[in-house]
Amino acid sequence: MTDLVIGADGLARCAWGSSTPDYAIYHDTEWGRPLRGDDALYERMTLEAFQSGLSWLTILRKRPAFRLAFDEFHIPTVANYDDGDVTRLLADAGIVRNRAKIEAAIANARAALELPEGLSALLWSFAPEPRPVRPASFAELAPITPESTAMAKALKKRGFRFVGPTTAYALMQATGMVDDHIVGCHVTAAPVA
Repeated sequence: MTDLVIGADGLARCAWGSSTPDYAIYHDTEWGRPLRGDDALYERMTLEAFQSGLSWLTILRKRPAFRLAFDEFHIPTVANYDDGDVTRLLADAGIVRNRAKIEAAIANARAALELPEGLSALLWSFAPEPRPVRPASFAELAPITPESTAMAKALKKRGFRFVGPTTAYALMQATGMVDDHIVGCHVTAAPVA
């Protein structure tokens, strides 16, 4: 498989983005696009943590159920979850039922509330300078960078869980802190605001 594929619609995409219709929509409309806002980034951080050890496609397909189960990832609401909510979430077949990840999501909401500058500002403070040129292949990309390592360390220091350097880099890719679309991909580089 090459890193760039021409889809049935005639558009050149990063190969993973052509593998399923769900991925094509996600690739074309979300992945790599700058995302800001505390709740929006908390959602993406939470979903990246739930993805650990699983396919992103599994999480993507369960995202509507996750949003419902976690009150649209409204940080103050999730921060107030108690043992009853953990029990409710463990019984919800629409999401990934992993106690450690559920408890981490709640702990992370509580930690996010403690950030004076907000979650979005903290996360974006680790975004590197944009590359002058997109990568020619995914082989050029490392799953961990100095910035993702620093982000993970800063988050852990503030009480966040399930935020290792690999998960942090996946979050950076997904939310446009880095543009890892391959050269030739039809998705236009979005300006970082």
